[in-house]
Amino acid sequence: MRKFFLLPLILLTLFFSGCGSSSSKNSADVEPKTEAAGKDVKADLKITMLNVGQGDAFLIQTSTQNILIDTSDSDERSKLVSELDKAGVTTFDKIILTHPHADHIGGMEKLLKDDKYTVKEVYDNGIASTSKLYQNYVKEVKAAKIKYAGLKAGEIVDFGGGVKFEVLYPDKNLVKDVNGGKQKTDPNNESIVGRLVYKDFTMMFTGDAELKVESEIWQDNDEKKLKSRILKAGHHGSKTSSSENFVRVVNPEYVLISAGEPTDKRGGNTYGHPHLEPLQIYLDAGIPADHIFWTWKNGTVVIKTDGKNFSVTPEHKEDWVKSWIKEKKKK
Repeated sequence: MRKFFLLPLILLTLFFSGCGSSSSKNSADVEPKTEAAGKDVKADLKITMLNVGQGDAFLIQTSTQNILIDTSDSDERSKLVSELDKAGVTTFDKIILTHPHADHIGGMEKLLKDDKYTVKEVYDNGIASTSKLYQNYVKEVKAAKIKYAGLKAGEIVDFGGGVKFEVLYPDKNLVKDVNGGKQKTDPNNESIVGRLVYKDFTMMFTGDAELKVESEIWQDNDEKKLKSRILKAGHHGSKTSSSENFVRVVNPEYVLISAGEPTDKRGGNTYGHPHLEPLQIYLDAGIPADHIFWTWKNGTVVIKTDGKNFSVTPEHKEDWVKSWIKEKKKK
């Protein structure tokens, strides 16, 4: 009798082991999930949102180059220096300045005049400014014979290691009209907007571009050219940026906000960034609250990617979004 029971048992064992083998094989064909914030990924590309107060400064490190997008505020230079010291970076293959406001170009004087640092190439939006900070930086770049160029929509900047930066704004006609006096200058809305691309990983950099520019960008470009895994919130999380349409088209999984401690004191975050409206738009778009990082609450934020999977790691893992929205609604 035992022989009759053993045969079905063997057949069942073979059946289930066959199912297990098939499942294991199929799992290899499933695309890997995006890494959760805080988990480490073997990285070929590292992007760091530097904690520099109210200004912007993003350090991009590829396998062959160091790139800085914006350089913090003029009165926050010590924070920029501290963040660069932590990263161990003193040589910059490229610096991109999105527009000539002090909270974006304020650190250039330090980087150009201090012998500690080496700057090889500098890019801005190609629009002249009467700002003393701007004029001084241009003078220093010329004196040091550093390679310089103005960026326009349609151009691609090589960041090395297979990483590229696709420029979406400003367009050449805007640059020509403002420089020629046909159009009044509006620095925020002349910001360089660009999309970093490395294999399957993408990140949208927006400078301080506002709703007007966002509208032009999403109307003039195919959605495939705008979709990005991470969005650098426009204008420090201001309600002047991050329209529903733009956020929908970019369709980010994470949002990064560079803004300082809210304060009534001159020179700080007197604007109360980030504002309620964009935060609500992010949440309504399906971005989890714990995927929205703000330098004042979360400190320095590090992104690592191999071009497929990526990790987003904040210095502090404070979940602040819902309480901040609640506080804003009370006012």
